[in-house]
Amino acid sequence: MSNVEQRLNEMGITLPDAPAPAANYVPFVKTGNLVFISGQVPFVDGKLTQTGRLGDNATIEDGYAQARICAINLIANLKVACDGDLDRVTRVVKLGAFVASTDDFNSQPPVVNGASDLMVEAFGDAGRHARFAVGTNALPLGCLVEIDGVFEIDG
Repeated sequence: MSNVEQRLNEMGITLPDAPAPAANYVPFVKTGNLVFISGQVPFVDGKLTQTGRLGDNATIEDGYAQARICAINLIANLKVACDGDLDRVTRVVKLGAFVASTDDFNSQPPVVNGASDLMVEAFGDAGRHARFAVGTNALPLGCLVEIDGVFEIDG
């Protein structure tokens, strides 16, 4: 077990099997030392635990929790891309996040901190990353958050 996965386990997080793509795309692409992981929605056991929009029927805390689930799913895909060894990750380069929200909701950054915080908790300083967090009127299946990521790995 990698040091990263051990840290996750100590936080009570067991990585799920990497979620399968929902359409005509691949879960990740490796090019050089970079891994680009497709957008992840907050599936737990293949299901969404919450739907809606921030500023309507969901709070910042709800969104934060959903973003954290997206990050877990990103890491699950990253584990596959690293042939099972998350210690190969040298940098979380960038996260891109979409938050389903009402027109007047403008607190997307604290929502996406759910994913950013987990990356730092899991990967330490290598987990500090660039990112964007934008609002949108709707996301697939009515989920609250969708997040993709770019990671640097050894070899």
